[in-house]
Amino acid sequence: VFNAKTAELLSHHQVEIQQKFPKEGWVEQDPKEILKSVHECVERTCEKLQQLNIDITNIKAIGVSNQRETTVVWDKTTGEPLYNAVVWLDLRTQSTVERLLKRIPGNNKAFFKLRTGLPLSTYFSAVKLRWLLDNVEEIRQAVDDGRAMFGTIDSWLIWSLTGGKNGGVHCTDVTNASRTMLFNIHSLEWDPELCQFFDIPMEILPKVRSSSEIYGLMKICPSLKSGALTGVPISGCLGDQSAALVGQMCFQDGQAKNTYGTGCFLLCNTGQKSVFSEHGLLTTIAYKLGRDKPVCYALEGSVAIAGAVVRWLRDNLGILKTSEEIEKLAAEVGTSYGCYFVPAFSGLYAPYWEPSARGIICGLTQFTNKNHIAFAALEAVCFQTREILDAMNKDCGMPLSQLQVDGGMTNNKILMQLQSDILCIPVVKPSMPETTALGAAMAAGAAEGVGIWSLNPGDLTAVTCERFEPQINPEESELRYARWKKAVMKSMDWETSEAPSNGSGK
Repeated sequence: VFNAKTAELLSHHQVEIQQKFPKEGWVEQDPKEILKSVHECVERTCEKLQQLNIDITNIKAIGVSNQRETTVVWDKTTGEPLYNAVVWLDLRTQSTVERLLKRIPGNNKAFFKLRTGLPLSTYFSAVKLRWLLDNVEEIRQAVDDGRAMFGTIDSWLIWSLTGGKNGGVHCTDVTNASRTMLFNIHSLEWDPELCQFFDIPMEILPKVRSSSEIYGLMKICPSLKSGALTGVPISGCLGDQSAALVGQMCFQDGQAKNTYGTGCFLLCNTGQKSVFSEHGLLTTIAYKLGRDKPVCYALEGSVAIAGAVVRWLRDNLGILKTSEEIEKLAAEVGTSYGCYFVPAFSGLYAPYWEPSARGIICGLTQFTNKNHIAFAALEAVCFQTREILDAMNKDCGMPLSQLQVDGGMTNNKILMQLQSDILCIPVVKPSMPETTALGAAMAAGAAEGVGIWSLNPGDLTAVTCERFEPQINPEESELRYARWKKAVMKSMDWETSEAPSNGSGK
């Protein structure tokens, strides 16, 4: 919850959502758990506001921000999900992608890029939806009966919060639609030819709206004990990376931000023109802040594994007890001692788009210990960011003079210093790292009919920032980066699309 005059954070609540890994390369979440976490966050935050003597009837608008591409299909008559949400970094659709590629002239991954801004990849919603239609009988049946609804997480939440099976609004915004591979980023409409290519029935798709308008009103929900926020308009919707761009006030052409979450996402605002990358970046919709407002585009570099590598060291290897501990471990050694970690757990995203890559740790000696591996994991996040920043500088022709950063991992000072050292430019972090939430709040508050604030630069007080300046010489930085690139090459072509052996040779 943010103060409408100053954009200052008043209160917040967070709940970690469980990831499920039913098979190797599969990543799922329970849509009902996601919805429940939203209810719990609303409930707890309202309680915290009351403890601060802030009247919750002062809340004038609600914004939604979500992880993009994650795909949900639900039954509009019962309101129940028909399968778990298939998460953006899930890899089960690799064989679906290969099958679809065979139908494209010259097996060209970039065939739809001019229309969608995206290469054909496991990452985007259309291939996840195709897999669900091919493999889940309940979903096929619901589509045949006219009961199925498809959406990314924003659609599932808005539909559920505005009444669900009792009149819920089935919509999405342009930023989320632009990540499905079914959307024409120029006409701003679902593309009939793309839907035909993926064989997806258009009637299950949500209506596409701008990122800042009233979609519907919050309905009383039985699981919300206090009935908090009933009747408040839901009036902002932005995919998480677009929300962070807005929250960082990157409204000028050429301004960029990098968000460190599960993955890492560097977005550069290209204004009202869509720029197509020659270096493996995506063209995506940055925002459209009102029905009659122009659409703005961005170039995006996506890294699949950033914060997730810390989670992996914690949950899979048990090197860390808590995610925060990585900073302490890395600080004790201050170097990776020649150890390099390429966390290509879901293949490599930008700038390679190489699904066959797998994670490797190399350069190990008898001297290497868990502290060096922790340090190498943080360095990996920074090297991956450098790769996409290099690609962006080539595409934009205007090298960034500093990098604006946000997201949970930016609380790690060692990571931020390393990032500045590896990029050889200053890294600037706002004192309030939850810029994704702020961006969604800004879009909600600026909607026509709400009008709490206008989004003209200068209307919102500038956020205070912390700066990290490079502290090592550029030669050393280049040397480490060159070794990292060598390690990346070793991670390539690891996996073939045949099913992995279960060790029994079957």
